[in-house]
Amino acid sequence: MHCRALIAIATLASFATLVQAAVPTELKIATWNLEWFMKPETMRALAPACTPADAPRDGARRAVPCDVAHELARSREDIAALRRYAEILGADIVALQEVDGPEAARLVFHGYEFCFSGRIAVQNNGFAIRRGLPFSCGPELLDLSMNDDVRRGVELRVFPGTPQELRLLSVHLKSGCARDPLDSTRAGCTVLARQVPVLERWIDARANEHKPFAVLGDFNRDLRREPAGAAVWPDLDDGDPPSAGLVNTAEGQAFQNCMPSQIFSGFIDYIVLGRQMAQGLVPDSFGRALFRPEDAQRRKLSDHCPIFIRIRVADAVRGMP
Repeated sequence: MHCRALIAIATLASFATLVQAAVPTELKIATWNLEWFMKPETMRALAPACTPADAPRDGARRAVPCDVAHELARSREDIAALRRYAEILGADIVALQEVDGPEAARLVFHGYEFCFSGRIAVQNNGFAIRRGLPFSCGPELLDLSMNDDVRRGVELRVFPGTPQELRLLSVHLKSGCARDPLDSTRAGCTVLARQVPVLERWIDARANEHKPFAVLGDFNRDLRREPAGAAVWPDLDDGDPPSAGLVNTAEGQAFQNCMPSQIFSGFIDYIVLGRQMAQGLVPDSFGRALFRPEDAQRRKLSDHCPIFIRIRVADAVRGMP
C-alpha cells in the first residue's frame, strides 16, 4: 500500500478516535421557537416595507408582517434576557425555529455552533450545537417547505461516522390546523396534510438505515388531542417499518403556559423519538423552561418556551448494527 494511503487511513482512524473520546454519557436536547427572531438592524431594515395582514404569503421574499415589525422589535435588553434563558437551559443541542440564521442565533447562544436552512425568508429552522460536540449538518428537507412557501426541515448528524451517530430533524410545520381533521378544507390543514407524508418518509428512511433518530420542533398541532380519523400522529407512528415506531416525550406530561398571560391549552412543540433512540430517554427528564412573570411582562421574549429531555447516548445506540 502506498505511503499516502497509509497516512490517510491513519488520519481517519485518529479522527474517529477523537470523536469517540468526545462522546458524552448524556445529552440534554431541547427545542425552542424564538418567534420572528432576527438581528435588530435586520428588523429595522425590513420594517418600512412590512406586509399587511391580508397580503399573500411569499416564502421566497425577505419580509416581516406589519404587526411583527411594530410589536416584536427587540431591544438589547430583550435579547440579553433571551440569552439568560438559553444559559439557564444549558442544553447541548437546541432545535430552533423562527430564527433568521446563525448570525441572529449567536446573539442568544454563546459558545455554540449552528446548522440552519438556507431559505430566503427570515423564518428559518436550525440547530444550536454546543461547541466541542462532534456534528455535521445534514441535507435540508426541502420537500417539507412546499417550494419554500413554508419552512424547510433541517437535519443534524451528531457523532457522524461513528457507531454513536444520531440523526435529528428540526421542523416547523404549517399553522392553522391545531385540532381540525387533517382532511379539512382549511388552508392550514391542506398544507399540513401534504407535509405529513414528507415527514413520514424521512422517519421511515432513518428507520430503514437503522439510525437512532428524533424529530424536534414546532408541529403546530396538538398531537395528544387530535380528532378521530384524519390525524397526524397515526400517520407518523404507523409502525411500518417496525423500527419506525415513535415515542412522544410529552405524552403524559402536564401542560403549563410559558407565562401567565397565555391561555393555550396544550403542547404544539414536541421532541419525538424513534423507538431505538427512546431507549436512551432518561426517566422524568422531560421539562419545560418557563419564563419568569416579571421578565414576560417587561421583555419581548417569545410566545414559545423551550422543552427539553435528556438522552443516555450508550442506551440510544445499543443494539444498532
